[in-house]
Amino acid sequence: MRSLQGKIVLVYLALAGLAIGLSLMSLLELRLITAKVHAGSKVSEFFDTTLELRRFEKNHFLYRQATDLAENTRYTAHALTLLRRDGQVFAALIGAPAVAALEADLARYGQLMAGHGGRPDDEDLAEAVRQLGYRIVTAGEGLAELERDKLRDALAVYQRNLFISVAAVVGLLLLAGFSLARGVTRPLQAMETRMEAVAQGSLARLDLDLRERELASLTQAFNHVLDELERRQHTLVRAEKLASLGTLLSGVAHELNNPLSNISSSAQILNEDPDIAPELRHELLADIDRETGRAARIVRSLLDYARDRDFQRRPVDLAELVDETLRFLRSHKAPGIEVRLDIPADLSVAADRARLQQALLNLIRNAFEAMGNYGELVVTARRSIAGRDRGDLPAMAGSCRPGTAMVDLVIADSGPGIPAALLPRIFDPFFTTKPVGHGNGLGLFIAHEIVDEHGGCIGVDSPPEGGARCHIRLPIGEPNSEKP
Repeated sequence: MRSLQGKIVLVYLALAGLAIGLSLMSLLELRLITAKVHAGSKVSEFFDTTLELRRFEKNHFLYRQATDLAENTRYTAHALTLLRRDGQVFAALIGAPAVAALEADLARYGQLMAGHGGRPDDEDLAEAVRQLGYRIVTAGEGLAELERDKLRDALAVYQRNLFISVAAVVGLLLLAGFSLARGVTRPLQAMETRMEAVAQGSLARLDLDLRERELASLTQAFNHVLDELERRQHTLVRAEKLASLGTLLSGVAHELNNPLSNISSSAQILNEDPDIAPELRHELLADIDRETGRAARIVRSLLDYARDRDFQRRPVDLAELVDETLRFLRSHKAPGIEVRLDIPADLSVAADRARLQQALLNLIRNAFEAMGNYGELVVTARRSIAGRDRGDLPAMAGSCRPGTAMVDLVIADSGPGIPAALLPRIFDPFFTTKPVGHGNGLGLFIAHEIVDEHGGCIGVDSPPEGGARCHIRLPIGEPNSEKP
């Protein structure tokens, strides 16, 4: 059979037929058990009624109250009604003659109790009532026991049939599994083995000799996907950088507004008053020069970020870089989010400033988006030695070398956090926890690539107190050192 669909349909039809047959058989047996349970409830009701009439009989003998005699009479009449209404149920258990005898005993019992009500001191009559009542209760108890025995027998039969059905299902499943293993599973396992290399990052094409036309089509489609993926992967990574550049442009627009406004104000004052005092003129010109330099530094930061150039590692003031990145992301921060920094002023790392800033942009922007309108972002940094003082650090991914002097940078937010099951995949390309259309899953992947490029490592976890925490370790290297 060349069609994989035909094999699956055949197995499906066999399983469906078995399931329908077993379901019908189970339904029939359940209906029989339901009928027995219903009959058992009738027998139990009769037995309970006989117990009640005996209870009021004893109360009447002890206290001689008319209410007890009335209740006894009522329960006796109810027992007769049940016996006549459900006579077939009782006859199936003890036979019609026994049911007729029981009905006669009940009628005789009612007459004797009525006579005892008029002659409460007649001990012979009382003894006759007791004996007849005992016989009635014993008969009711016997009926209940017989019904329980029949129900137990029915359940035993049902359990035996269920065991046989399960055995039949297991046998058919084993047969179906063997058939699928030969015709479906083995070819798929062969494909999986070849695809593992692709999952590890190798975009090698699949070359499998498969007889099933569906699997052959799948192989061709997968090879086409590999070609497209290889062609677009570089484009998507570059698009992520352009998206970060757009974020940076938005921040630069806000940052440039302040120095330009100051320059404009100083220029207007100089233009409107030509006879201004020399000291004030000098001060205004100094302000214009200072704000021009400030604007030039902002534009230089943007140009350095956008320029395609080789990896260059230089000393970078970490506190200044984080502060600048936060300023550029000011428009992405909701008013209800508080930002707290704890970074020593003299702490620096040897890094490519633009590349490291791209990683920080992605991580801090993710934190702002995760928190929504309210929350707290805490950025801390300290010196450490790789391999020591791990504490409660998350699992780190990257190329940290034990014993190397490092800078630990932690970006923690108070958002909803990340489920533990998703943490191992958090740095996979195209993996995202955001809704469809709100992210391409490359932000953390690119951040990981940048940190690894610097010889560092990165990890993300959700602490018990809530939120998410990104831990970055960057080595303290020699300035002006090139990429290792």
